[in-house]
Amino acid sequence: MVTNREHLRTLAAVVDGGSFENAAAALHVTPSAVSQRIKALEEQSGRVLVRRSKPAAVTEAGSVLLRLARQLALLEAEADAALAGGPGRTAIALVVNADSLATWVLPALAGVDAIAFELVLDDQEHTPDRLRDGTAMAAIGSDPEPVQGCIARPLGSMTYRAVASPAFAARWCSDGWTPEAAAVAPVLVFDRKDALQDRYLTAFAPGARPPRHFVPASTQFVEAAVLGLGWGMLPDLQAAHLVADGSLVVLDGERVEEVPLYWHQWSLRSAALDAVAAAIEAEAVRVLDGATASPAPGRARRRTGPRSHA
Repeated sequence: MVTNREHLRTLAAVVDGGSFENAAAALHVTPSAVSQRIKALEEQSGRVLVRRSKPAAVTEAGSVLLRLARQLALLEAEADAALAGGPGRTAIALVVNADSLATWVLPALAGVDAIAFELVLDDQEHTPDRLRDGTAMAAIGSDPEPVQGCIARPLGSMTYRAVASPAFAARWCSDGWTPEAAAVAPVLVFDRKDALQDRYLTAFAPGARPPRHFVPASTQFVEAAVLGLGWGMLPDLQAAHLVADGSLVVLDGERVEEVPLYWHQWSLRSAALDAVAAAIEAEAVRVLDGATASPAPGRARRRTGPRSHA
């Protein structure tokens, strides 16, 4: 099918704005014009493309055209910059789990010029969906398999350990960290998608259902552990210096979780995407490959997906 560029641009504006009215404001046209463009695109494709919900969302068919709209916008921006003889400014939407965002991703992005980033925080299990529907052009996640039309490359891994404040440990496990202690000691959980603590408990204290505090922010999650609100699985990149200065203690020296990370991006020839990928991969080699100590003999290591911290 032949598609109208303005119609595709309008589709992207509806998704970004969440409504026809917001899309109209962004495009400087009337809501009626937006409605007519979407209707024309749907008639041309023979499918419903937009769910008239709050917020508006694309259907499965609409996601195909949304992805095309994003790709065309990226290539057009790069072409305009090349014709103007300058770097221009290209917009890149990137999905990332927040433990990575809080520790090593921002320094990588800071070294990339002429790109405006839209960072989307999401659970790693939704990363493929974000790439398929065009919400994101690239992502950091735990799945080694690329979705159709994308590539995936390994970045390294982050190591997580069960930690708590010294005061918390003295109160809840003065005789040592045991399955019995883990069954009653309050646990920190980011949100209801965060499965790291539950996976640890399944292995260490099967059937344990301790009280839990939900702390949906990466920095505050660490602060809550330091303040003794509960124990939690923290990455070495966030916790190592706090363990070193005594603010936190490692509860379990035998079990760590290795979280593999992969870089996903559209398999599209784009100088902007390539620049972001190069920066992310260089920082990953510098930080992730040297971020974890060698495991002690007999230490159990599990490979899991990253937590979706915000």
